[in-house]
Amino acid sequence: MPKSTEKLDLATRAAWLYYVAGNTQNEIAEKLQVSRPVAQRLVAFAVEKNLIRVRVDHRLADCLALADALSKRYGLSVCEVVPVDNDTPEEIDRKLAVAGAQVMERYLTEERPMVVAVSSGRTLKAAVDQIAQLERPQHRLVSMVGAIAQDGSSNRYDVALHISEKTGGKHFLLPAPLIADNEAERAQWCNHRLYRIVESLSGEADVAFVGIGNIGEHCPLHEDGFITSDEVRELMGQGAVAEMLGLPIDAAGKRVDSPTGRRVTSVYLDSPPRRPTIGFAGGARKREAVIAALNGGWLSGLVTDELCARAAIER
Repeated sequence: MPKSTEKLDLATRAAWLYYVAGNTQNEIAEKLQVSRPVAQRLVAFAVEKNLIRVRVDHRLADCLALADALSKRYGLSVCEVVPVDNDTPEEIDRKLAVAGAQVMERYLTEERPMVVAVSSGRTLKAAVDQIAQLERPQHRLVSMVGAIAQDGSSNRYDVALHISEKTGGKHFLLPAPLIADNEAERAQWCNHRLYRIVESLSGEADVAFVGIGNIGEHCPLHEDGFITSDEVRELMGQGAVAEMLGLPIDAAGKRVDSPTGRRVTSVYLDSPPRRPTIGFAGGARKREAVIAALNGGWLSGLVTDELCARAAIER
């Protein structure tokens, strides 16, 4: 048995003894025949690997009602709304990550081989960080977005790679920059044999996890080096308020035809979705973007926060 597997098994035993059986760290050390500092580190390792789950039995009626109303209004089959209680943006992000991980795990824990298509982004990456380590090497994880920024650096929010590391499944990278230098170059990237292989596999996906980005000052696409401030202003001038996979959409959820948008190499989404397509986004600056994605009928599922949900219902 590999040493990493032995450590994970031992950490699982230590966590069970501590959190379920109520043993002290001294008792754990004695039962596992390790020193007390090792027992302490094993429990900490179990927490780090997300082996510890907290279940809150009290159901938040308001959030459940909002999720139900959103589902009915926008035709969603999956909807999770996290509560907001004078939270900071960072605290809201943390809640979204935990709820997002729970939704992802509903699909990733499947025993049957699955193709999982994903975009990129901070919220998705944070959710994947919360996923427990799973042994699902039969799954295939497919990036729907190019992983290269304008300066040639890789996309640190490439979610497919991180899910692959969590599950042991095979990762398929979309071999292109997110945004090409011009439309002719985009055509060359998208006609490449390897690109077509990944694009075809994405079309076979059983589920898609997608981030929803806002378009505006200090938006993620600009902060992460994919578009310039001039291109942000160009998109805003064309009416773009949001993007999914780098593809701009307006407040009604319609695709925005713009010079920048025509250079995006991402695999296109379908509206209405042909397979479960779940969006992950929340927070004050994402509010209009979430509403736009819902208006456009791009999603069959959503993980968001209470204030975004209320705004979407009031519209």
